[in-house]
Amino acid sequence: MNRTLFIFLFLLCLSNTWAQTLIGAWENTNLLSKGQPLTNIIIFSEGHQVSTWFNTKTGAFVSTNGGKWVLKGDEITETVEFDSKNPDQVGAMVSFRIELSEEKLKIKGDDSIWTRIDDGISGALAGAWLMSGRKRNGEFRTRDTDRPRKTMKILSDTRFQWIAYNTDTKEFMGSGGGTYTTIDGKYTENIEFFSRDDSRVGASLQFNYEVKDEDWHHSGFSSKGDPLYEVWSIRKQ
Repeated sequence: MNRTLFIFLFLLCLSNTWAQTLIGAWENTNLLSKGQPLTNIIIFSEGHQVSTWFNTKTGAFVSTNGGKWVLKGDEITETVEFDSKNPDQVGAMVSFRIELSEEKLKIKGDDSIWTRIDDGISGALAGAWLMSGRKRNGEFRTRDTDRPRKTMKILSDTRFQWIAYNTDTKEFMGSGGGTYTTIDGKYTENIEFFSRDDSRVGASLQFNYEVKDEDWHHSGFSSKGDPLYEVWSIRKQ
């Protein structure tokens, strides 16, 4: 093997190691807002990420933002797809440098430190998904996942978050998230924050789930008690 090829393969391996190491869920609980403790959860899937702040004690939603990301060396570049607090940021590209170890994540120039929750690669549903179909009143309708109006759900091994938004109008419609489990065909969400209604915090919702032809079929009852059947497709771009 010549020296040039060896260096290329080494750098490629190093780049993949960084990306795989960053993928997963990260948590920072050493934040304050108006004297109240905040929790910040970041979920990185392959190519997409979401960062959310909520009150540690009450679960009251504060803000969320996210979109696409790439990592080159120690520099992350994000293309913002949604930002509940600063919608004018939608469409912008933001870059910053990080310091990364196996269990800790730090942004250079910032004292905040995030601790790894999971590695984001071994969960049954880990990844970024877009709602691609829904059944209502017995009628199933597909949804174009390329349109600006999206409902995306990002999961690591243990954390989930859904976000509804529009990249053209820069509108944020809502979000909720927390922890989840998948056991014997049952998908259970434990809600830790919900932007539309704080009273949902603490609730657990169980659904039937199945992955068929790479699509996630999700059925049960919504938090309002309404019948629910959704299809989610893994996000590829």
